[in-house]
Amino acid sequence: MSEKNRDGNRSARERLQQQREREKAREKQRRVLVVSAAVVGVLGLAAVVGVIAANSGGKDSSDKAGPVVDPAGAIAGDRPAIPTGRPDAPSTLQIWEDFRCPACQQFEGAFRDTIHELEAAGALKAEYHLATLIDGNLGGSGSLRAANAAACAQDAGKFTAYHDVLYTNQPPETDDAYAENDKLIELAGKVPGLDTPAFRGCVEDGTHDGWVKKSNDAFKKSEFNGTPSVLLNGESIFPQKGSEQISPDNLKKWVAEANRGKKPGTASPAAGSPTR
Repeated sequence: MSEKNRDGNRSARERLQQQREREKAREKQRRVLVVSAAVVGVLGLAAVVGVIAANSGGKDSSDKAGPVVDPAGAIAGDRPAIPTGRPDAPSTLQIWEDFRCPACQQFEGAFRDTIHELEAAGALKAEYHLATLIDGNLGGSGSLRAANAAACAQDAGKFTAYHDVLYTNQPPETDDAYAENDKLIELAGKVPGLDTPAFRGCVEDGTHDGWVKKSNDAFKKSEFNGTPSVLLNGESIFPQKGSEQISPDNLKKWVAEANRGKKPGTASPAAGSPTR
């Protein structure tokens, strides 16, 4: 091949790569604006800055995770998850999230109380799928370490409370504070009864690192473009369902519509679920 042809092929590849990067950036910005608008509507804020982590396929610190050890009561299979709410609730909310993701924190801040309310009423159960996108995109291990700690909290029956504490105290996206086990153990002190030798050992040993990697692998193989990704009974509802944008009131309405004619769940809540 001539030098001219080689230069032409290289330029074409570079143009194609640049086009893909531009498309990825546009999709990322679109999701940022949508989640920001939704949170502004919910909280009445003048401006909200959010970041959605696109699935860039970067190197993930969980690649070196050990054997898969499922948390107590976790959903097994190709898409592992931690369940909350009453197991026989008629509707299921699936949430794919990353503890380092600012937009996930915004989503949790806006919808946490609504989800807990619907779970307590037996109308909804949730499945939390933990991803480590920020580790892969920005480097570090905070997503992995925090997800492992959350799985350790699930072993102790305190997943929901610790999950909420992690988001309430989330550091800036570029601050990999959750990479420090000491920080995660310190935050466990905010959940009564969680900071025990068993929890500390689970966090420090990375007991569920392999399980978190399996969950993140499922995310990378999925059709989702970023976190949070939210589905109600298998249908995507983030950032919208049909022509309606997600909001706490719309979530309640969608669940009520899906549950029409069905009995609410009455079974004991899954381990780690909030009680009312």
